[in-house]
Amino acid sequence: MNHVHTALWGVLPYLSVVLLVSGTAWRYRYDRFGFTTRSSQLHEHRLLSIGGPLFHYGLLFVIVGHVVGLLVPESFTERLGVSNDLYHANALLVGGGAGLATLAGLAILLYRRLRVRAVRVATSRSDRAVYPLLLLVLLAGLTATASGVSGEEYDYREGVSVWFRSLFLLDPDVTAMSEAPFVYQLHALLGLALFSLWPFSRLVHAFAAPLGYLTRPYVVYRSRTPTHTERHPATPTRR
Repeated sequence: MNHVHTALWGVLPYLSVVLLVSGTAWRYRYDRFGFTTRSSQLHEHRLLSIGGPLFHYGLLFVIVGHVVGLLVPESFTERLGVSNDLYHANALLVGGGAGLATLAGLAILLYRRLRVRAVRVATSRSDRAVYPLLLLVLLAGLTATASGVSGEEYDYREGVSVWFRSLFLLDPDVTAMSEAPFVYQLHALLGLALFSLWPFSRLVHAFAAPLGYLTRPYVVYRSRTPTHTERHPATPTRR
């Protein structure tokens, strides 16, 4: 077995996870207040209100699609009565649409960052690395999705997915990934690079999402100024 393939598909994924976990722990320990997007909404709102939702909601569907495609075995969907053709058609329409929405949102955000001087000045070094990497990850993923339309005979559920699930068993199936088309390998390598950089960029704010806000009880505000609907106690009088 090629030692390069072993390093790429048998060792590198675990190194990326170690960087992701340890880097996030370090960031939380020494830069807890840095778990933020460094919002630039005050500098420009119109483009952000368009690009932000497109990017975030599109990315959410992309992540869900990856979880289903990589973790759910083909045998399971077959038992549910979902044919292979139906599954891939759905992946193409939903996954491709989500990917295009994410790409469009990112393009708007990049345009905004380049066009608005105040936002451009606030761009950090990590941003300059993360944004191009995100763009490349999306382009590689969309290219891999589009390869199914061009008639390329490759079922990632019998290759890439098998490799991905084998990582959790601590017995990586290097052969399954080394035989995948180049665009899938490139997408995976770019994804590993993104996860390695994640804790040291603004992307770390994803781990501080205010999920508790959804179940937080309402805050009751009471005015200190009496209103006309309030009853005042009667003034005591002598008899």
